[in-house]
Amino acid sequence: MKFTKPLCSILFSFLIIQANGQYDPSKIDKKAVQLFDQSMTEGRDGNLKEGLELLKKAVAIDNRYADAYLSMAGMYTELKNYQAAADNYKIARSIDSIYFKDYSLSYSIPLAGLGNFEEALAAVNDFKSIPTLHESSLRAADYRIRSYQFAIDYAAKKANRDYKFEPHNMGDSINSSVSEYFPTISLDGKHFVFTRRVHNNNEDFYESDLTDNGWTKARPLKGNINSNNNEGALNISQDGQWLIFTGCNFPNGFGSCDLFISYLSGEGWSSPENLGPNFNTEFWESGPSLSPDKRDLYFASNRPGGFGGNDLYVCHRLESGRWSPPENLGPNINTAGDESAPFIHADNSTLYFTSNTLPGYGGTDLFVVRKTASGEWGIPENLGYPINTIENEGSLVVSADGKTAYYASDRADTRGQLDLYSFELRSDVRPAKTIWVKGKVYDKKTGKGLPSSVELGDLGNKRIISKLQTDETGNYLTTLPIGNDYAFNVNRKGYLFFSENFNLSNPTADSVYQLDIPLQPIEVDASITLKNIFFDNNQYELKPASQVELDDVIKLLKENPLVFIQINGYTDNIGKPADNLLLSQNRAKAVVNYLKSKGVDPRRLSFKGFGETAPVTPNTTEAGRAQNRRTELKVVKAD
Repeated sequence: MKFTKPLCSILFSFLIIQANGQYDPSKIDKKAVQLFDQSMTEGRDGNLKEGLELLKKAVAIDNRYADAYLSMAGMYTELKNYQAAADNYKIARSIDSIYFKDYSLSYSIPLAGLGNFEEALAAVNDFKSIPTLHESSLRAADYRIRSYQFAIDYAAKKANRDYKFEPHNMGDSINSSVSEYFPTISLDGKHFVFTRRVHNNNEDFYESDLTDNGWTKARPLKGNINSNNNEGALNISQDGQWLIFTGCNFPNGFGSCDLFISYLSGEGWSSPENLGPNFNTEFWESGPSLSPDKRDLYFASNRPGGFGGNDLYVCHRLESGRWSPPENLGPNINTAGDESAPFIHADNSTLYFTSNTLPGYGGTDLFVVRKTASGEWGIPENLGYPINTIENEGSLVVSADGKTAYYASDRADTRGQLDLYSFELRSDVRPAKTIWVKGKVYDKKTGKGLPSSVELGDLGNKRIISKLQTDETGNYLTTLPIGNDYAFNVNRKGYLFFSENFNLSNPTADSVYQLDIPLQPIEVDASITLKNIFFDNNQYELKPASQVELDDVIKLLKENPLVFIQINGYTDNIGKPADNLLLSQNRAKAVVNYLKSKGVDPRRLSFKGFGETAPVTPNTTEAGRAQNRRTELKVVKAD
């Protein structure tokens, strides 16, 4: 009688083995062998649970049946029940360790699935000690060795004993008996939108709102966005007004899957519009993710000219409102393999994505990459175990709080197929916690809303964090990443710009700002306080952080060549009045000197110091004195 080798991989390989050592397949009870053969048939047909029941009966008849234990281990591995798989491998090894050696590579997989990477590495090395291995077996072993060694090194480098990966099913209001995936969440964390597979092969968008009683029952998105076509991976802009998604096999598509956009109106979401040839090709485009200022749209594509299969790209929205041609994110991020599922966080500096080629645990892993001070992308970092496993990980989104992540999985508590889960990110792979400021820009004289440009700059590295356009009535929303200090400026041609400062270097900052902004038409005697001009105490040398605001002044003067300005300096009432007057004069002069050094015609510039003589608020508190220490720009001529 010939005996088949047990089921222990998705290939269901069945080979004749010459028994060695203690285990002799020819001595196994015939009834147990019959059950084993039946289980193999079930396994080939994909009926793993039925196959397992037959194997359990087989080992109940003959508990020395090593092949049955090995096949149970293989089936449990396929079902991702790694503990049961490892337990059955151990039983088989205890029956005959020599016979078991051929299965050491397969045994390593559930060990790694349980996070026991050192044991898994030892098992693969044991497998490699077999002298007659085929080249394909050696390649498979080397692949596992690289993955397990990476896991061991990562754990040593990123020791975080207190972190617990505890995904929480989002519950029956969101999840159902069919698959839910591709989540996106609003800036305030109260509106959740995702893809649901309905009627077996159709994908539609659903939404839910967070209330005091939890998430509301998910409902289809209103409007004309859902159809009989497949609406897949999606992303909603941080202001909630745009929805960009992947549509496959649409009648007006350029290729198999294209990127589309829909706009929110009073009646719901508009009919989708193809984003056009700058994004879409005859190939595959997917995974859109829009930056919080709506200026950069990241996506994945397998178009020719990249570094591998699927690469990550970005298009930039120009001043005209049109999109630039796509830019490949480059060889630090893209590899010879596949990169997909980009997600740009609300901080506009942290990008998450998947890769099957960057160093990792095997399969497709999740990575994070951050912008450097120069605005370039740094080196991607693997999110580590147990967020990444030996399985293929999918897309990930992270809420504005920087610690709550959402993803799809088919874990043990799934309501059906893929369900949506939330979990807390490990601290070292989190983006910056992000709050926001919103309001309306309007004409100071008429009160009419003004479409304007809103810009946020990092005072530390002078990098522009976000730059956006208000809507037609002047409404805006911009994100504020915690951890840095920012210059906030609002501009419109024909008006003095608005200046504000957000000191968010304190990591405990937690405010959300409502700021309505009156812009002053450029005319004689119009003035603004320059909130981002900085001096050390009792000094008049401009601090480097002042450059962001001073460059805005230069831009204002270039755009308005007939405007003449006076820079006015003011102090609080600490110290002698004469000293304060001189200090205010020198500070105003320092601003004028900077403007001259950048090519502004000196005839258009003047300065004056007022010392402590013109407070805007009482000098009775430190906050009041800080307001009185200020620099103003006043229009003295505007022909």
